[in-house]
Amino acid sequence: MVSPGPRSRTRADACPGALSVHQAADGALARLRAPGGLLTPEQVQLLGTAAAELGDGAVELTSRGNVQLRAVTDPDELARRLVAGGLLPSLTHERVRNYLVSPLTGRVGGVVDVRGWVGELDRRLCADERLAGLPGRYLTSFDDGRGDVSPLAADVGIHVVDAARVAVLVAGRDHGIRVGHDRAVDAVLAAAHLFLDLRSNQWRIAELAGGGAELATALAAQLAVRLDDPGTDQIAGRIELRTDGRPPIGWFDHDCAVAPGAATPGAVTLGAAVPLGRVSARLCEFLAATERPIVVTPWRTLLICDLDDWSAEQVVRVLAPMGLVFDENSPWTRVSACAGRPGCAKALADVRVDASAAVSTRLLPDGAALGDGELVHFAGCERRCGRPRGEVTDVVATGSAYRVDRDPAPSDPTEP
Repeated sequence: MVSPGPRSRTRADACPGALSVHQAADGALARLRAPGGLLTPEQVQLLGTAAAELGDGAVELTSRGNVQLRAVTDPDELARRLVAGGLLPSLTHERVRNYLVSPLTGRVGGVVDVRGWVGELDRRLCADERLAGLPGRYLTSFDDGRGDVSPLAADVGIHVVDAARVAVLVAGRDHGIRVGHDRAVDAVLAAAHLFLDLRSNQWRIAELAGGGAELATALAAQLAVRLDDPGTDQIAGRIELRTDGRPPIGWFDHDCAVAPGAATPGAVTLGAAVPLGRVSARLCEFLAATERPIVVTPWRTLLICDLDDWSAEQVVRVLAPMGLVFDENSPWTRVSACAGRPGCAKALADVRVDASAAVSTRLLPDGAALGDGELVHFAGCERRCGRPRGEVTDVVATGSAYRVDRDPAPSDPTEP
């Protein structure tokens, strides 16, 4: 097996944050990290109000379970509101709090509830001055064993193996590193420091020489655990990473056997697709009115958590006409798009309008039918920002038309 050489970046990572905004074609873009995608009702209301008063009227969901506001007229006022709402616990580390978490963990399925590990990591990372130097694209994931977020190829991933052990994945690969649950967060922090030791101008571990193999070797030594040969596929109990999973859409009864004392007995969580990942300020107001936790998933969907049956039925009745999609078979669960025109200066088309037309007509720009189960991503340029992982039909604007590309391509999608 030939190890890849390092990828050299010619510019510093400019991934936007809530304080270091990006000047897009439609104005300032502010991106807020929401660890594990978890938002309180009050925070959802705050974001909706800010979108209405300071932005373009919508909160956008990103492919890392974060949220962003476009066309922000007063970034300083937005930052003040976010701090007051508890959404910016660290001003120095705000761009590096990138944590993916199995969205249903502790409520439905999974081996263990991993939410506590996320909270511990966030506290310890924000208290570590050096880790503020991580690139804004560096990503950590916590998979509770169901295999939903591990395939998203975080820089370092914790994947629960059983009731006692986790696998520590490096750059989306299982190198055979296994530690106890009590060392999961230690392993994540050790990997982050090793990345800072080894990087020059790389943004991701996979961009290092060897694709992260050197870091995995060093991490195993630091943790004093056995490392299987990263060049072989014969690792016993290797974690199989599948990219054909579906986002959690629909009605989910809680399984208290998974997390005794954590999941609410008899409760329900609703999963909803959000067309093009845009939540209007008005819809934010109604979501906040449920007075229940909201989880943003890496598939630009939402979970409305801890409802009783009657409340869940009312939520569907009220919010479905407002745009939320609770049907897992809807084409909106399979069609995505980048920002496109007019928000992005690089875009060659208003891809959101054209993606909506494709959903309405069930036809792609080349006249082919939108296939059942087919993932389709509309992109305004060749960068294909926000492209889902796995086999995706790319609909790429060329300036005069669209090119429909059905050949799966390697993807390290740029958020959102």
